[in-house]
Amino acid sequence: MTATDLPVQVDRGAIGGRIGRALGSLTPTGRASIPLSWAFYDFANTIYSYAVVSYAIGLWAVDRLGPSDGQFWVLFAGAASVLLNAVVSPVLGAMSDRTGGRTRYLLFFTATTVVGSALIGLTDIAALGLVFFAIANFGYQAALIYYDATLPVVARPEARGRVSGMGVAIGYLGTIVIALLILVLDSKASSMTFFLAAGLFALFSVPLFLVVREPPKADAQPFRLRDVAGSWQQLRRTLDDARKVPGLLRFLVGRFFYTDPVNTVIVVMSVFAVQAIGVSQSQANIVLLILTVVAVAASFGWGQLVERIGPKRTLLIVLGTWCVGLVIAGSVLSLPTFLLGGAFLGAGLGGVWTSDRVFMLRLSPPDQVGEFFGLYGIAGKFSAVTGPLLYGSIVSTLLNAGWGSGAYQVGIFSFLILLLIGVFFLRGVPEPPADQWSAQAEAELAGPPPERLAPMSAPIEPR
Repeated sequence: MTATDLPVQVDRGAIGGRIGRALGSLTPTGRASIPLSWAFYDFANTIYSYAVVSYAIGLWAVDRLGPSDGQFWVLFAGAASVLLNAVVSPVLGAMSDRTGGRTRYLLFFTATTVVGSALIGLTDIAALGLVFFAIANFGYQAALIYYDATLPVVARPEARGRVSGMGVAIGYLGTIVIALLILVLDSKASSMTFFLAAGLFALFSVPLFLVVREPPKADAQPFRLRDVAGSWQQLRRTLDDARKVPGLLRFLVGRFFYTDPVNTVIVVMSVFAVQAIGVSQSQANIVLLILTVVAVAASFGWGQLVERIGPKRTLLIVLGTWCVGLVIAGSVLSLPTFLLGGAFLGAGLGGVWTSDRVFMLRLSPPDQVGEFFGLYGIAGKFSAVTGPLLYGSIVSTLLNAGWGSGAYQVGIFSFLILLLIGVFFLRGVPEPPADQWSAQAEAELAGPPPERLAPMSAPIEPR
């Protein structure tokens, strides 16, 4: 090492130290590895979301079943998996409530997604592949509830906007990685794409399970079958409790409508680019990669905006961005308008998840965040059922009626109507002040003693 090397290395160490301290300040424990490991799960699961849901499975099904049947049945399989997940969520809630250990359930459903994705690559039979897709998507949707509701464990109340935005932005970096690999390897909608998605999801989810530690549940009990009936009763009690929180049910109704188009666009984007715009599969991957870069850059900004003006106003701005993008993309079916409209949609996509999960935390009392996040998950899941079925039915019916590319335009404008309904409900939701989470709640999140952490060990899925 020369003398000229030393200052550079010292500077690098100083920069690394500042970054570490900045990340550590976001979390109750002060450990920089915790929010970073949590965010890398976003990196992992968006690899699956892009490679399997947004890109490969729709094109894979269209290649085997044709444009009309392929789109309809892949949307049906996705909707069925989400609906089943919504139905069993109260049971999952009862399991988590009695046994504790949400990361164990997160690990199980992550493994389900990984195995299901890999199995798609092992078959060329359309029906069997769609069954494997439904299994993988079931696991993915179940895991998201556990993941999102761990935010209070890894981030201080005043830093949740930044940590949430960081997770979304790092997640989109995962999308860029898998999109580049698909491009370089020229795997298109092939077996290799499904294997890549499965392997990378597994690899990059590992840090969360190694680093993030939940507070222990002092009264953990084994799960019993008779608790299943009790879980449905708990769901009714949770709904009764939610009615007592000003604006919470209105927010959840609004969330159902505005996540409807968001969930569906994620699934249909690649097929729309190929079938409606007329680009090749490789070109579609490049286009989606460009739009993802826009989403990455925007996600950091949305997180800062949440902390500057609050999650509600940020979310309304995001949804306004989506309205503009849908109008542009649906008005003229051409590559330039698709890129311009897609840029608005891509920029807003990260903002939806960044702001609305923080808004949900703002609305939820600290000792009920788990059960209310279950309702939050149910609203998103039912929108992920109705949106794809509505879009698939519209496009399939109009394609069979000879509408051609006009069928896709009608499908896009149906999204706009749903989005505006969501905005209508959201505008009437009161936004609680940022300091609603009391000093006691913050102390509970910060660490021991274990008995003070008991309220936060409630299950995070629907009950």
